[in-house]
Amino acid sequence: MQITTENILLVGSLLLILSIIASKTAGKAGIPVLLLFLGVGMVAGTDGIGKIAFDDPGAAQFLGILALTYILFSGGLDTKWQAIRPVFKPGLLLSTVGVLLTAVSVGLFASWFADLSWKEGLLLGAIVSSTDAAAVFSILRSKSIGLKGNLRPLLEFESGSNDPMAFFLTIGMTSWLSVEGFSPVDLVPMFFKQMIFGAAVGILLGNGIVLLINKINLEYEGLYPVLMLGLVVLVYAVTDLIGGNGFLAVYLSAITMNQSSMLHHKSLIKFFDGIAWLMQIVMFIALGLLVYPSQVWPVIGLGFVIAMFLILVARPLGVWASLSFFNFSNRKKAFVSWVGLRGAVPIVFATFPLIAGLEKSSLIFNIVFFIVLTSVALQATTIAKVAKWLHLAVPAGLKRRSLLDIELSEDFKNALVEVNLPENSLIDGKKILELNFPKTSLIVLVNRNNKYITPNGATELKSGDKLMVMINSGVEEHMVRHALALE
Repeated sequence: MQITTENILLVGSLLLILSIIASKTAGKAGIPVLLLFLGVGMVAGTDGIGKIAFDDPGAAQFLGILALTYILFSGGLDTKWQAIRPVFKPGLLLSTVGVLLTAVSVGLFASWFADLSWKEGLLLGAIVSSTDAAAVFSILRSKSIGLKGNLRPLLEFESGSNDPMAFFLTIGMTSWLSVEGFSPVDLVPMFFKQMIFGAAVGILLGNGIVLLINKINLEYEGLYPVLMLGLVVLVYAVTDLIGGNGFLAVYLSAITMNQSSMLHHKSLIKFFDGIAWLMQIVMFIALGLLVYPSQVWPVIGLGFVIAMFLILVARPLGVWASLSFFNFSNRKKAFVSWVGLRGAVPIVFATFPLIAGLEKSSLIFNIVFFIVLTSVALQATTIAKVAKWLHLAVPAGLKRRSLLDIELSEDFKNALVEVNLPENSLIDGKKILELNFPKTSLIVLVNRNNKYITPNGATELKSGDKLMVMINSGVEEHMVRHALALE
């Protein structure tokens, strides 16, 4: 087929449509959707029936970074701080110490088992060290797996926040192998600069975006998602420009935005959920096109052994070490270890040594690709079964719905607003029925010192209470705040 703009658009649209249609059948058959998207790319590639020649790691890397940026932003935008606060410390350790231990253990094993130097082994370990946000989000949310306790927010927070650490390790090891005079000592200031700048810029720009969205007053509502598309990339680019970690900045900016009162919040969450799925499909198909199955076949045995070591030894080592400081049962640690899904992110990271021209970069890329295939095929298909086997699954009728899940559901027409009563509140000790509350508004939950109270009219409110209030409109929210003596 002659390469023209029309043909590119035709083939691209067909691949996208076929992937989505096939995902419906694949889901019923128990085939992971993400694995299907990779398969579509491989079938359409040079070694497949499509014979589409795509041998540009740079273009694949660009698509991967762009896709990951939007996927992380979407994940952060529908992550409530109230949900991740109880698991923040263990999640942070999993995202840093856990990733480092996984990278080192896989690296040392790979250098011993495969034809790799210890530096090349550590590079391989760094590439596959983090769980994949796209894979974890899609599996946990699309399957609506009900999990006991705080397991779901822990797993989602870890998957959204550990890519920056893996990215740092991958860039560091690639530089160590390719840049003359580069020393491991250089990684220490690089780490702190990336993380501190990434966190600071993410939180700062997240608050700035909320202010902009609330004040700009665009004439057409449809322009708000378009504006946000540009702002998300701006957050990544500005952070990267000053030496920070762009992925961390994007994720934290989204979480920051979610904690503020922002116009069109609900519609933006739904819009970026669709964008995240689009990015996943494009990323997986592009990476499938980049892979030559004929080159992966010779490393299947090697890749399988390293994948099994990662799944059964390295990941559990990182999880047990990270969670040993917290009150997690062995069953929960085992489940967190099993949900160490690897997805497209390691394949994207594997393009960095390819572009740098490292001697064993092709071997590393093909091993990483097979590790991803093994992880998605083995772990993604068995998460629900493992949860039931470990007695961590919630029965279907008792599955929890987060406040965000309720708020975003199609049958929910109101909005849930969190209101914090200050210390020395003017309504301290007053009963709810004594307040001049709008008749169509309702206090549905009271959080008092991390204990949840289902209120009624006789419930007395106390200073420091956090209230979840159901309202119908912005005007009603103003009336609620007035009744609570907040304005």
